[in-house]
Order: sequence, then C-alpha cells, then structure tokens
Amino acid sequence: MATTKEYDLGEFTFPRGWFMVADSATVTREPRSIHFFGQDLALYRGESGRAVLLDAYCPHMRTNIACETTSFTALDGRVEGDCIRCPYHGWRFGPDGKCNEIPYSTQPIPRAAKLRAWPVAEALGAVFAWHDAEGGEPEWEAPTLPEWDEAGWVRWVYDDLGTLNTHPQEIVDNIVDCSHLGPLHGQKPILFFENEFRGHLAIQRQGGSHRTLIGPGGKYPLLVTDTTYHGPGILVAKLTGMQDAIMFIAHTPTDDGVVHVWHAALVKAPSGAAQPTEQDVAAARAYQAAMLTAFSQDFGIWGNKKPCLHGMYVSGDGPFQKERQWYRQFYNPRVDREKYVKPVEGIHRVVDIPGAPECRPGETLGQAAARVNGG
Repeated sequence: MATTKEYDLGEFTFPRGWFMVADSATVTREPRSIHFFGQDLALYRGESGRAVLLDAYCPHMRTNIACETTSFTALDGRVEGDCIRCPYHGWRFGPDGKCNEIPYSTQPIPRAAKLRAWPVAEALGAVFAWHDAEGGEPEWEAPTLPEWDEAGWVRWVYDDLGTLNTHPQEIVDNIVDCSHLGPLHGQKPILFFENEFRGHLAIQRQGGSHRTLIGPGGKYPLLVTDTTYHGPGILVAKLTGMQDAIMFIAHTPTDDGVVHVWHAALVKAPSGAAQPTEQDVAAARAYQAAMLTAFSQDFGIWGNKKPCLHGMYVSGDGPFQKERQWYRQFYNPRVDREKYVKPVEGIHRVVDIPGAPECRPGETLGQAAARVNGG
C-alpha cells in the first residue's frame, strides 16, 4: 500500500469526483455510519425518500450522530422528516447540515452549529457523493444509463466486495493495460485496443476472445467492450458479442491507499422479452457472476502487489504515462485542470497487436472492427 504523496499525484489526498458510497437498497431511515475519504459520515433516507449525507460529528460535543442505538432519541427515531437528531442532546440538523432546533435552549442557534452536507445523487440503484477538497459544486453529472429504465433489461444486484488495500491509481491503470488481457484473462488474440482521454472521461475500446468470461473449451466469440471511467472512481463498460450487457465497477477511497469496491452487471434479457422472465433473471445473474470471476482476477493482483510508483513500460503495454497524467487532474486544483488534460486528450492506439484491423481516416479501432466483422 502506498499513499497519494508517494504516487506524486498532486495537492489533495483524495480525488475530486462522484463516488459510490452505498447501495440504495441499504439506505433507510435508520442512519448509517460510513467511512470514506478519511472521514466518518452519517447517511440516511428522509421521510421524503431523499438520501442525505452529512459529516458525522455533532459540533456541540462531537458525538457521532449515526452510531448510537440505545438512547431514547434513537429508539423514538432520530430521523424527523428529512432532518436528523443527535442522540446525545437532541440537537436537530436539516438535510442542508444546519442545526434548526436545540430543544432545551432559548438562545439563538449559533451560526457555527452545522454539519457539512455532501452533494448526493441517486441513480442506478446507488447513492453517489461528490467529493471535492476545494468544496466546489459538481463539475459533471453522476452517471446514468438509459438501459436502466428500458424494457427487456435485467437490473443488477450489487456485489459488495468490501475494502482493498491498494491505492486507486493501481485500479485506474487497468483502463490502459492492454498487455495483461492475455496472461490474466485469457483474452487471445486481442484484435484491437485503443484509449481516448476527453475531459473527465477515460475510455477504452477493445475486442477479442475472453476465456474467463465466455467459459472453457470450444470457440470463443469476439467480445467487444466500450469502457469509460466517468471521473476517477466509476467505470461503466458496454459489452457485445456474446450477449448485450453493461458492467459497472465503483471504487471509493476509504483512507489514503484503501478503497471500497462494488461490482454489478445490467444484462439484456436473453429471451428478448420486454418483461424479463425468471429464466432471464437467472441467466443475467449467472452472467454477472462470470463477469465477477473475470474481475476477481484483477482484484487478486491488486491485493498482492507492491505499489507501481514508476513502471518499466515497454511497447504494447498501453499509454500508462498518459493515463496517469489524465488522472492527476482530480488531485489538483480545478483551475489547473487543463494543464493535465490538454496534453493527453485524443485517441491513443496500441498499434503492434497482430491481427488488428486497419483503420480508415478518422475511424476508431472499435469502428474498424465492427466494419470488418460486419457490425
């Protein structure tokens, strides 16, 4: 495990962006104490259905407002409307973090009586929080998928993989790592591979057989993936070739050099029915499990390696230096963002892959592969 400072990423310990902090199904009117970005936080759902995320410690006497369960405040219900009461002395805080009632005091509520309220978005069955060391408003929207609400798709159930003792830099490196696909995932041959960096997006387009995902024996059909990091911590990959599916991976820093990881897959109903059948759901769960097996191969590597502070990269590895430059934008003041993004923006192809399709002018490798394969 190494720290952000050891990777020389920038001013901030934790990156700026949207991050998953909970499976929506686990967020109720019973407050939860969670820990991310080196801080204890309180997460709950108000009576309106709104998810609220606040700093955990009451400014009065530094009590964690989400932990205690035996007080009469907790037994009677700490959440009132969209507000929450501290279980120690009953101070009440609104979803904006401001104290709006001290039940035993007649003096005006101190202006400093407030908790930080975190920007929250809820989509794809998850609660996302915006983290920004500078305290700025979100620079982009939390990711959504039209397929989530379309007929004929089986929604995912999250695989909560817990914490991993690795810096997120090691995980994000995977978006450009062409050369690991064969040895780790059995993806051979690799027919095409390219990356694109555009603002807060890091994109990977690649195709080839995938023995881990497809299964042992027989002929492996071409699997084409179009994968995007939406900022530093949320990955969405669209897969075609075997069946249409969308993989989701989120990693969120808990402490410097430690992340919490979730995995999921949205799968198009194999039957083609607008309303997925029980068989469709079972097939989708099995496909998600196969994806998790493939992802677990990466997970096993990350948890058992030394930090790669300075890699010994060679031709065919992928544009690691460009990816690491792109990633630095999230660890530095937003005013300096263009300094990190502009030099690496554009498409970067790994050109020495045997059998890669020849591109026409202005064509991506993914487009060339689709054309060659009749897509």
